[in-house]
Amino acid sequence: MAQVDGPAELPSKQTASHPGDQHEIPTTEAHESFDSLKARIKKHYEIASDYYYSLWGQHIHHGLFKSASETKEQAQVNLINYLLEISGGLSAGSQVLDVGCGVGGTSRFLAREQGCQVTGITISGRQVEIARQVTAAETAGAAPVSAGDFFKYAEPKGGAVRFLELDAEKMLEHFHPSSSSAPTTGDFDCVWISEALSHLPNKELFFSSTFALLRGGGAGSRLVVADWFKAPGLSPEQEEADTKPIEDGMLLPRLYTVDEYVALAEGAGYKVRQAPVDISKEVAKTWDISWSLVSSPALWAFAISQGRDGLAFLQAFRAMRRGYANGTFRYAVMCFEKP
Repeated sequence: MAQVDGPAELPSKQTASHPGDQHEIPTTEAHESFDSLKARIKKHYEIASDYYYSLWGQHIHHGLFKSASETKEQAQVNLINYLLEISGGLSAGSQVLDVGCGVGGTSRFLAREQGCQVTGITISGRQVEIARQVTAAETAGAAPVSAGDFFKYAEPKGGAVRFLELDAEKMLEHFHPSSSSAPTTGDFDCVWISEALSHLPNKELFFSSTFALLRGGGAGSRLVVADWFKAPGLSPEQEEADTKPIEDGMLLPRLYTVDEYVALAEGAGYKVRQAPVDISKEVAKTWDISWSLVSSPALWAFAISQGRDGLAFLQAFRAMRRGYANGTFRYAVMCFEKP
């Protein structure tokens, strides 16, 4: 991708009066350490997950808009189906690890619609609680007795799903606790991660861990990725104006380019099944909708009451919309195989 032009003005429809216009954009606050960043992420999701669920529903990720008439819920399912398409689909009974599962929307979809056996993991205990409550209602049964037990769906698909509170950077030691070194063959057919990898400080560890957790065998063993990226070749001014507010408000370590993800995946032993596909234009509407959803003054008051991170989070919506408009902020999907 070529270097993008300088900052652009947002479209006029995006400059209408909004409660966010009345509040300052906090100065960027550097992360003291990766551990402190993860603590801030965990706190954020413990506090905000109920709001996420009330505003966005069960799928807390971008939508892929195929037409102007589609709802955000339809577009969010479109994104899941597109990821299935580029990765070759998942057969019934496939063992799937959904990393950064949020409140479990994708995990449930893969279990219910594809018949997969899905383990969803998130750093937030509150998200696990919401995921289990929603799944219990959806499967018309009481929650499993023990945390981590599977909820089972009825035939004909007959999939199942469970949710675990787990730091993604500790997933290898959790699923292989007795191994002194990474196993050559894992327990999962697919690792799925949607808009969570950008949060992880140690991305090299993520790729090596997931490689170890997959069974291996090419097309039947894959890593499916959807994530946020910065455009390559940005100037320092572009970084400061567009990517820094996103990194700060969304509690991210530095944003990567898509080429850096490919290099890390190949360095871990993966082969590219689907090269990165930039779908920024198709998903950008997500943040127009999101900006309208956070138009309540009461929501901004609540965010401010949670400290500077709450305000920075909501103001990052503005930065993400500007980044999409400028071309400095990108969204891409890709798929890798374990040979």
